[in-house]
Amino acid sequence: MLMYGVFLGLNVWGVLLLSLALVLLVCSVGKKEPPGFPRGPLALPLLGNVFNIAVKQPHTYLTQLADTYGNVFCIRVGQEKTLFVCGWKMVKEVLVTQADAFADRPHQALYSRLYNRHTGGLLCSNGKTWRRQRHFAMGTLRTFGLANGTMERSICRESQQLHQAIRKHKGEAFEPAAYLNSAVANIICQVVFGRRFDYSDPNLQQLHATMTEMIYLEGSVWALLYDAFPALLQRLPGPHNRIFTNFQALQEFICAQVKSHKSDLDPSNPRDYIDAFLVESKDKAKGELGFTEENLVLCCLDLFIAGTETSSKTLQWGLIFLIQNPQIQDKVQAEIERVIGPSRFPEMADRAHMPYTNAVIHEIQRMANIIPLNGTRMATKDTQVGEYVIPKGSTVLPILTSVLFDKNEWETPHTFNPGHFLDADGNFVKRNAFLPFSAGKRACLGEGLARMELFLFLVGMLQKFKFSTVEGVELSSEGIVGMTRTPYPFKICAETR
Repeated sequence: MLMYGVFLGLNVWGVLLLSLALVLLVCSVGKKEPPGFPRGPLALPLLGNVFNIAVKQPHTYLTQLADTYGNVFCIRVGQEKTLFVCGWKMVKEVLVTQADAFADRPHQALYSRLYNRHTGGLLCSNGKTWRRQRHFAMGTLRTFGLANGTMERSICRESQQLHQAIRKHKGEAFEPAAYLNSAVANIICQVVFGRRFDYSDPNLQQLHATMTEMIYLEGSVWALLYDAFPALLQRLPGPHNRIFTNFQALQEFICAQVKSHKSDLDPSNPRDYIDAFLVESKDKAKGELGFTEENLVLCCLDLFIAGTETSSKTLQWGLIFLIQNPQIQDKVQAEIERVIGPSRFPEMADRAHMPYTNAVIHEIQRMANIIPLNGTRMATKDTQVGEYVIPKGSTVLPILTSVLFDKNEWETPHTFNPGHFLDADGNFVKRNAFLPFSAGKRACLGEGLARMELFLFLVGMLQKFKFSTVEGVELSSEGIVGMTRTPYPFKICAETR
């Protein structure tokens, strides 16, 4: 009996080992790729390249892989393959030249759980729903500000609130991040919610903390693991679960705003994006194009995050770069004094007469590299990109870092140099490889608003204050990388001019 038990045990282990070997063999052989399919680093069975990716600076690691495997290469996490595209020429091919073939978002387990695969908000929807929702959002931005000057006046008023908050520190060191987050958030809040928040409002502060953590985790290895092994990860504890709890908290805040709007909605006089969306959703036939209350919450969330995160982080980096390069800060302030003077508030019309300041703002955006990895796309058909074949259904990620620091496009790619955007006579010049807002059909729909915010907020601050840091402290240019690239917490001093 004992020998029989031992024999049975050996048989069980043998079956398990044979099964494991077969799984590993299948994973190793995998599906045969077509000729011209991009190469990539050797992947482990089951796990893929999950241990290869640099956790802290993944965009740098992935960009460097292009030197070995070419400007289009494949990385596998679990059984999920992603094709990464590097360099201005190849990224342009995907985002612009063949934009129709790469306009859709792929199915990803993380975002399918967050957004509801059949809803999608502005970020994850596809097809007719995405086109209609994007068109509606852009029209709403124009209606409630960009087309009639209302937005410019709102930014000017918000700048005054920001200056008051800065002056309270009387030249002493303080952390500017919270003020900049609040100032930028209040602009999109006025468009979406029809209101602004006081900088000390605990609800606004909590929203920023919740959003910051969620965006960091969405760009971390935990998100990659969830997409690769969703059935396993959704049952395990870990930081990835904070993505879903934070997303839920943001949804609850927006649901409260929607409920308040429904209680006093005047269909003949919409006040903001929520009102306009509610009016549109009264037509039941438009529900299939995303005009549902569930999708309203998701679209508001996308607008709030996109309208806050990128511009506020860019302004933070702007202060860091100007403090690191005081001679550049001095030249900007000299141009402000010459064109605007010390008292009149900046206007967008001034930008055309301030080429150096405009060049500095563009260089801040380039070096800040706020969205280092862009958003994923899906090939809607078999597509030839350069010498590579990208099969239909492939997940594709054009890396913006590789464009903003392309050594073939920028004279000194890793140096803060406003001269990248100036000609020999000091005139501002556009650069094709300047893609902080991405490009093509999925380019940032709030680009016009962001450009206005960056110019008015930054010029307004430099008109009123001279910025420096604590004596003996060197500000870091490294940054914390998630979905966005965020400065490490830092303090500055603002001396009234």
